[in-house]
Amino acid sequence: MFEVPLLIGGRQQSAAKTFTRINPVSGEVATRAAAASVDDARAAVDAAKAAFPAWSATAPNARRALLLKAADAMEARTAEFIERGVAEAGGAPMWYGFNVMLAAGMLREAASLTTQIAGEVIPSDVPGSLAMAIRQPAGVVLGIAPWNAPVILGTRAVATPLACGNTVVLKASEACPAVHALIGEVLADAGLPEGVINVITNAPEDAAQVVEALIAHPAVRRVNFTGSTHVGRIIGELAARHLKPAVLELGGRNPLVVLDDADLDAAVDAAVFSAFFNQGQICMSADRVIVHEAVAEDFLARFAKRTAALKADRPGVEGAALAAMVDPKAAERVRAMVDDALAKGAHLAAGSADVAGAIMQPAIVDGITADMRLAHEESFGPVVTILRVASDEDAIAAANASEYGLSAAVFSRDVGRALAVARQIESGICHINGPTVHDEAQMPFGGVKDSGYGRFGGKAGIDAFTELRWITVQHGPRHYPI
Repeated sequence: MFEVPLLIGGRQQSAAKTFTRINPVSGEVATRAAAASVDDARAAVDAAKAAFPAWSATAPNARRALLLKAADAMEARTAEFIERGVAEAGGAPMWYGFNVMLAAGMLREAASLTTQIAGEVIPSDVPGSLAMAIRQPAGVVLGIAPWNAPVILGTRAVATPLACGNTVVLKASEACPAVHALIGEVLADAGLPEGVINVITNAPEDAAQVVEALIAHPAVRRVNFTGSTHVGRIIGELAARHLKPAVLELGGRNPLVVLDDADLDAAVDAAVFSAFFNQGQICMSADRVIVHEAVAEDFLARFAKRTAALKADRPGVEGAALAAMVDPKAAERVRAMVDDALAKGAHLAAGSADVAGAIMQPAIVDGITADMRLAHEESFGPVVTILRVASDEDAIAAANASEYGLSAAVFSRDVGRALAVARQIESGICHINGPTVHDEAQMPFGGVKDSGYGRFGGKAGIDAFTELRWITVQHGPRHYPI
């Protein structure tokens, strides 16, 4: 069992009460974590505020060196991240190892940004006026991260804000407090000054009041949140109420479009990965495969064969490509969506969707109609639907027939044709001849519609986590009308 304290002002602290996270597979207690109160949350922001003047004035190459050191330290503790991730969230060891690799890359990419926080000189109509647009650290940044890709998304919540000279409070997910606490520990051990990184863990029943206190604190100047659209709306409303800019990366019902000239083997490879990797518990997971009717049966036969060979089992079991979902209730929810579709006339094209505790077998559901839950709800599980279309225009319309707009993919041997389709799909991300699940630290990552707004990654992250200021220097006489 992992014991997790709060990290406030460079010191590990207890709280008045604790909460536990249960291993979704074994049912045993995985973690006992400090349950922050509202006062604890405010103290974390106060610590970040106190650390901000010195950190924001730290030279860019000094910030770079610390972030690079943290990246190395994170990789050195890969085994610990894997152990905690498997125990708390039930995924495969490979998944958490991949998380650490990409998260360390995010720290290195953030380190490279410290000297890229640039402004510009803007021509002025005022004689003798030097007009500049400059970017400065915003202040305290609140990052709220989820459990499903815990190391990646916990690190993403803090890396670019730190690189830009902000101080940070990371509010950990209640489902993986030990993983998120280890991110803070790695950064602190790498030498970040006291208060620059703070980590708050809270009991599920206290989440609403803790988050509201964090957002309402006057020192918090930016908010970023990755999670469900339902909670994202609440975060967005709170941030707007307090006039805090927010980056919201929310849910998705991501379409993978297969045109009639596609390389079907490549499309099947991508569909299997996009639909089922990490049990479909990725914001970019493909919920929908939209395939041209001319190749639908050939594609589905190949896709079904690959899916039938997949097996979900306890994390680390040899031969099992998939592991557990985050908890038994999540598996039950997805199974209920499948049962709803089957009761209304759909059928399983492959797989079983069988559930045993938190372990759910993958499935392809065919014959979807608009009255089924799978037609409009995000499943966030190892289930994918099939929809046949007669033309590119129909494929575009089907892809856009969702309130979500995070990721998409288009498969065609004609790149020009695929690009024309991709440009008309309403999503923040679209990959041609690649999977819907793809992330690189330097890319502008985010969605449209109900998948949120704002962008993480690269220079887009600089825009999100700095203030753009207009400053002038009058270096000659100036005429005034009065």
